[in-house]
Amino acid sequence: MFRPVFLPGFLIAAALAASQPQIRAQQSAEPVYQQQPASRDGTGKIYLGREISRVMGHLGAGWLERPDRETEERTDLLIQRLPIKDADVVADIGAGTGYFSFPVAQRLPNGRVLAVDIQPEMLSIIEARKLELGIPNVQTVLGSITDPNLPVGTVNLIFIVDAYHEFSHPREMGEAMFKALTPGGTLILIEYRAEDPRVPIKPHHKMSEAQVKREMAVLGLEWVETAGYLPQQHVLVFRKP
Repeated sequence: MFRPVFLPGFLIAAALAASQPQIRAQQSAEPVYQQQPASRDGTGKIYLGREISRVMGHLGAGWLERPDRETEERTDLLIQRLPIKDADVVADIGAGTGYFSFPVAQRLPNGRVLAVDIQPEMLSIIEARKLELGIPNVQTVLGSITDPNLPVGTVNLIFIVDAYHEFSHPREMGEAMFKALTPGGTLILIEYRAEDPRVPIKPHHKMSEAQVKREMAVLGLEWVETAGYLPQQHVLVFRKP
């Protein structure tokens, strides 16, 4: 027969007292983000010591497609050197006009590119170009500021070109991307080098290698390499264990 067990009052008090440090630690945990007055090109929102930059909207689409971009940034090299197999599922996050999505899709005869953006106007541009170019294996995905809306455990490679520094919620986005990757999947960040004053980009739109590594380590991603074959940008490669 079950008999209820009653603890003496002093044992209950001791148990409650023992739990208080843990409760206090949880309550006093530092928030993920801090806020400060915004600088000229920043939002005032701080993540791991970095002020998040303002976002370039769809009205800046022409800059993404400027004729001299390939020469300035050697985007052709990036497209050629992405480590993909012909049947991979690849996500281009912050896809914009699809500048990278379409040539990458042509390297995937049996795979596809998920072109993710939070601006419906950008996705409309991609859909129009998809019909114009006749490249069917590009699929547009409307993401949010906290989630790229990718299926869990299905993406072999995620790449983000000059967009991660604008994410308003990098921790939440990072955690969602981690979940979307297959085991052993790859995340590649391409960011203008903050260490190089010769790169003609506003400071808030650059990132240092050390800062990117710090932010990816928090997610549990393993650094693989930082490639230096582009004239202005880091190519930072990380792997999901």
